[in-house]
Amino acid sequence: MPKRSKRFQEHLGKINKEKQYTVEEAVFLVKESANARFDETIDCAIRLGVDPRHSDQIVRGTVVLPHGTGKAVKVLVLAKGEKQKEAEEAGADMVGLEEYLDKIKEGWVGTDVIIATPDVMSQVGRLGPILGPRGLMPNPKSGTVTFDVGKAVKEVKAGKIEFRVDKTGNVHAPVGKASFTEEQIRENLVAFLEMIIQSKPSSAKGVYMRKVSVSSTMGPSVKIDPSSIQQPVGR
Repeated sequence: MPKRSKRFQEHLGKINKEKQYTVEEAVFLVKESANARFDETIDCAIRLGVDPRHSDQIVRGTVVLPHGTGKAVKVLVLAKGEKQKEAEEAGADMVGLEEYLDKIKEGWVGTDVIIATPDVMSQVGRLGPILGPRGLMPNPKSGTVTFDVGKAVKEVKAGKIEFRVDKTGNVHAPVGKASFTEEQIRENLVAFLEMIIQSKPSSAKGVYMRKVSVSSTMGPSVKIDPSSIQQPVGR
């Protein structure tokens, strides 16, 4: 077991490991413990009552966080003609096609998100072995394969994130930075949790949200009472 710092132990002592807190209480505790020398990321992790081995129980989707993630996202748009101009005007960091396909083939992955128009996916699809493992393959379900590239770029820049349950039934996502206010973190967290609830597969049986926790990069995890998520959490 890795040795925990004195700072970590101090913050851990303020948290009841057996208790499930409300969203509001959890955000307060996590923000209070996030005092490293850098702007820590606030993450949410959820254990779902689904079996990802069955295709009808895959939980995936996207959500635009009201206050963004606090991270500057680099966006590459793969498109032709007028769609390239549309992407540039929307704020895409990189726009093109052949030159970027060649760079990716050579191992370049200097972007956080790739958006592509449907008419170029036959070319982009060949890069699946490179982009797939890195989570960069454009996908219609995540809104990254579309002719409306302007809207897609703006949403990603505004804080749109993608989530997908892993093979063990867990899903997680960043919901802000320690420098955010409690209200900003709370609103981002609630938006993410509400989207997870909306994404519940009709075939899922029993308790859907089994465990929910939130933590900062260097701080301890705080459990959230799933029943409090659908309750008013205004401060």
